[in-house]
Amino acid sequence: MKLVSATEERTVATPAAVMVGLAAPSQGSNEVSTWRVNLPTGKSSPSHTIDRDQVWMPVKGSFTFTAEDQTSTVTVGEALVVPGGVVREFTTGDGDAEALVAMLPDGNAITGTGDKLPVPWAQ
Repeated sequence: MKLVSATEERTVATPAAVMVGLAAPSQGSNEVSTWRVNLPTGKSSPSHTIDRDQVWMPVKGSFTFTAEDQTSTVTVGEALVVPGGVVREFTTGDGDAEALVAMLPDGNAITGTGDKLPVPWAQ
């Protein structure tokens, strides 16, 4: 077993959100990556693609996702499976939101320009 605590080195702030890496290969987990996402009120992610399924589990507030022309809102006590390979974007509900997210550790983000980038908080 290995206890993983949030650290400044495992925290990544983007213009939309703050991600805190938890379990990942760099932290001793070979088969799953998890992280915490904090998204302030009124912020939205850019449109992007992740090449792996993700499971979003809010612990505060709610997130509204649009993927494959389908929109779903997920809140505390629920889980949303976002399929890999689809363009997605998400926003908060009426207030700040926080979620735990899980995915296979080898996932990549694909930007609008087609660049394929590792997800640093999941590595």
